[in-house]
This record gives sequence, C-alpha cells and structure tokens, in this order.
Amino acid sequence: MTAPRRLPNELVFVWLLFGVVDLAILVTYARLRPEDLYHVSGTGFTAGLSRALVYVNFPIGIAALAATIVLFERLPNRQLRALVVVAAALCAVVFWPGVVDQMNLDAKWVNALPAAGVALTGLLTVAAVRRHALPPFASSAEDDRVRLVGAVGVLLLALPWITAELGFYLDGVPVLGRIFLTGAIRLAPGQTELEAAVHHGDHHGLQGTMLVLTALLLSRALDGLRARAQTLLRALLALMTVYGLWNVANDEWLEQVVKRGWTNWRVPDVLRPTASVQWAILLVLAAALAVVLERRARTRSLSA
Repeated sequence: MTAPRRLPNELVFVWLLFGVVDLAILVTYARLRPEDLYHVSGTGFTAGLSRALVYVNFPIGIAALAATIVLFERLPNRQLRALVVVAAALCAVVFWPGVVDQMNLDAKWVNALPAAGVALTGLLTVAAVRRHALPPFASSAEDDRVRLVGAVGVLLLALPWITAELGFYLDGVPVLGRIFLTGAIRLAPGQTELEAAVHHGDHHGLQGTMLVLTALLLSRALDGLRARAQTLLRALLALMTVYGLWNVANDEWLEQVVKRGWTNWRVPDVLRPTASVQWAILLVLAAALAVVLERRARTRSLSA
C-alpha cells in the first residue's frame, strides 16, 4: 500500500482560495465601469461589495455546503453540530429560484441569507481548527498526483478568466496572448452588440473551476468520515466536479471556439438546474463518477 501523504488543512485552503477571488471581485467591480463587466449596475465600492456578496452566495455557498458535511462529522459538540445544520440550511437558500440571477447580478436582500450561512460555516471551521478537529487529511501519493494533474488542467484553461477577474486581458502577453482570445472585439451568435471575447470580471467558467478545485481538495477528507457521511459527501463532490467541468467547457468553448468563428454550435448551458436533457446527462455522469469513486475506495480498503 502506498504510504499516505499529509498536506496543510484542505478546508482552510478552500476558504483562502475563495477569499482571494472574492477580494479580487470586490476591487475589480469597484474600479471598473458596469459597461465593462457582466449584468451589473452601479459604480465604486458599493458596486464591488454588491457583486462580492452575490459571489458569496454562488459559488461559495455550494462549497460551504460540502464543508458542512465535514464539519458535522468532525465537531464533537452537539451545540456546534446544530449550528452546522443551521449553516447548511442557510446556504441551501441559494438554490431557490431568483436568489442568484445571472441576468441581474446586483445584490438583493435575500442574498444575506446564504451569505450568513457561509459566514457561519467559516466560523465553525475556525472552531474546528481551534479544537484540533480538522487535522490534515491523509491520502495516497497516487491519488494526490491525479488531483494535482486535474487542478493544473482546469487552472490552465481558466487563465483568461483569472486575468479577467483582475480586470485585464491577455493580449500582448507572450505565448498566452497568442493561445487565448481575450480582448479582441467579437460578435457572438445570437448577440447584437460587439464586445470583448472575454469580458472583465467574474465568469461562470471560473466559478466552475473553483468548484472543481474544492471537490479535489475536499475529496481528501472522505476516508476520515463515517460511511453515511462519506456517501453524502462523495455524491455532492461528484456533482460539483461534473457541474464545474461542464461550465468550464461551456464558457471556454463559447469564448475560444465560437467567438473565433470556427463553429456556431455551443456546449449546452447547465448553469441553472432545469428539467432538460443536458441536466439529465449531467446527473447521470455525476452518479457514475460517485460510483467509480466509491468502488475505488472499497478496492483500496480491501488492499489495505
């Protein structure tokens, strides 16, 4: 059996990643005009704070839901576990139709509810760390290599969105400026106005990237949970992975293939859950991934 490797606490690292991105959103949306961004209004610090709050709802609220499963298992105190349940319920408000509307990304009062759930989950993470309930999780070197390859892959695809989050284009950057279409003005099929191939600000492709990174990190926590919690977390992480990768593919294909004029066909949109063929396929793929992960875990356990 491969000797386990130990890394810094994964859950804390997830919070740090999202914190950096949300800070970038606040700054970028505060300093740029709404015309340069996507479906927002207002200017200055208030506009930045508004968009940052919506980002706390989605995708951070989804990642926080996965975190609550780990926290519920790791926190021994009943009162703290009750707070975990409350946090999960508040985060789940993000699934209610209209709470996050991609056609209007200005903050609404209802966005305070999922944000409160995320904040409570963050505080409970601090409590878990202080009680030493979140030691570094163990994982085989082989599994970590797979995670690393996956993380590097999605981050490479996300380079145009990372710079867009900071309010810049890749135009003029050696090599990357030739590979990626970013600041060039294009008219996408179905649109009536010319715009940059990759608009400034947040992209659902980067949101998908963050969900995939979260799933890769928190998958290291599976072996430390009881069977029922393992099944629940594995299913959620599988769904996050497939959903995240699909959104990466959708955004990347539109901006780097369709906007170059190579084809008019688009990767189907799955950003919002709907009763559709693409969502049926997504759920089947997520279920298949969860089964594969469970069988792999059983095989590894038997080998041990």
